[in-house]
Amino acid sequence: MVRIAILQPGYLPWLGFFEQMYMSDVFVIYDDVQYDKQGWRNRNRIKTGNGVQWVTIPVNFKFKEFPLTNEVTIDNRMNWRKKHFLSIKQNYSKAPFYKDYIELVEEVYSREWQYLIDIDLYLITELANCLGMNDKKIVRSSSLGVRGGRIERLTTMCKIFKADIFYEGTAGGNYIDEKHFEEHGIMVEFQDYKHPVYKQLHGDFVPYLSVIDLLFNIGPESLSVIANKNFIEDTG
Repeated sequence: MVRIAILQPGYLPWLGFFEQMYMSDVFVIYDDVQYDKQGWRNRNRIKTGNGVQWVTIPVNFKFKEFPLTNEVTIDNRMNWRKKHFLSIKQNYSKAPFYKDYIELVEEVYSREWQYLIDIDLYLITELANCLGMNDKKIVRSSSLGVRGGRIERLTTMCKIFKADIFYEGTAGGNYIDEKHFEEHGIMVEFQDYKHPVYKQLHGDFVPYLSVIDLLFNIGPESLSVIANKNFIEDTG
């Protein structure tokens, strides 16, 4: 049985993103769809002593242009890289595994990035490696040349990789036609992710943060936490 997940890219994605990667044999980054300005392509959240903080990459975007995700460029007129790096450095410097991952973070923000997809994909790949998933097959949808409507494209990508199971996020239940996939011999499995609790800095536990919060706090055990392998740590 081959399980495939097809997700739009994200900036410093959350735990559930990497759970879908963990559960899949093939992980497709859906980068040639229309960019959603209010989505997670260019932003995420970290935890600070003053609560949750957004880290957002400024992008060049005009509503009338309707660009694809892989066409969106970064607005480098402001020094967002320095701002993001300092925010992460200052708020996680006392985390147990800070020294294990801060060099990667520093390296990412020392580079100049033109396209949003490039930094997103680089971080996704490097963070997957940090989690111990460096053997995962990660493919960009734009490299497959698949055309058609939303459901037709998803079905075709499943067929390309001979997938028996399409592992879809919870939100997919609002638009996925399961019968269509069944007609093509593909079973749809919806993610039902129970967010784990782990020890964090800065007070009470806060869920739905970037995976870097988990890595800095838990380190080598992070994948076990993501996979919900009975890992619940007292945060009191």
